[in-house]
Amino acid sequence: MADVQDIDGKPCEEKLPSTSLKHETREMLSRHSPIDGFMKLINVDQYGNLVKAIAGVSVAPQQGHPNTSKGAKRREKRAQQEAAREQRIQEEQSSIMSDRMIEGEKFERKLKPLGFTIKEIKPDGHCLYRAVEDQLSLQSGGSSPYAYQELREMAAAYMRKHASDFLPFFLSENAIDGDSDDSPAEKFEDYCKEVESTAAWGGQLELGALTHCLRKHIMIYSGSFPDVEMGKEYKSDGGSSSSTGTIRLSYHKHAFGLGEHYNSV
Repeated sequence: MADVQDIDGKPCEEKLPSTSLKHETREMLSRHSPIDGFMKLINVDQYGNLVKAIAGVSVAPQQGHPNTSKGAKRREKRAQQEAAREQRIQEEQSSIMSDRMIEGEKFERKLKPLGFTIKEIKPDGHCLYRAVEDQLSLQSGGSSPYAYQELREMAAAYMRKHASDFLPFFLSENAIDGDSDDSPAEKFEDYCKEVESTAAWGGQLELGALTHCLRKHIMIYSGSFPDVEMGKEYKSDGGSSSSTGTIRLSYHKHAFGLGEHYNSV
C-alpha cells in the first residue's frame, strides 16, 4: 500500500490520539456509567427488604394484593422506630465511652505525678461511704473502724445536730414542692432519714458532715471539675495535705451512665 503524501510530496505521519486523551476519555465514560445508579438502586431495595423482614412483612411478590395492609405498615413503622432507637443508644454509648476516656486521661495526668492510683469502688449508691471506709482501713493498716452503714448514720446524726449549718445548702440543692405541706425543716429531716437508711447517693453535704465526724482532712480529686478540699483545720503534720490522716477520694462524672461516682485514691 502506497504511503500517503502531503501536497509537498512528503510522506504524512499517522496522527494517533495521545495517551492523556485516552485516559481523559475513559474517566469521562466511567463518571457517566449507568452502573453506579443501578447499584444505588439495588442498595435501596435491599435496605427496604431488610426493614420489612424485621417487621415481619413478606418480601416475596404478592399476587392480587398490590397494597400493603395497615397492620404490615404499622409493623414496618415500628421496625424503623426500633432501628432508630438502637442507633441512638449506640451513639449515646459511644459518647459516654468517649467522655469516660477523656476523664480517665485527666485523672492519670493529675494523680500519676503524685504517686496516686484509683481503687475502684462498687457503684451501688453507697460508693461515697465505701470509699471513705476504704481510706480509713488504709490508714489503720487493717480494717476500718467504721463500716459504710455506720458512716451513713454518723453523717445523718451530725447534720441533724447542726441543721442550721446544713439547711441552707440543702435548700439550694433541693427544690421544695410548692404543693407540699411539709416545712423545710421536715423536708430536711426526711433527707437525713434517707441518708441513714437507704442507698441514696452521697455528695458534698455528707462529706461536709463526715469531715467533722471523723475530724479528717478530705481531698476530692476530679477529672471534670476543680478539686475540692474539706476540713483544712484537721490537717496534720504541720498542715501538709500529704499526711496519712488525709482521706483521698476521686469524683467521677462520666464513670457510669447513672451519674456521679466516688472511688478511693
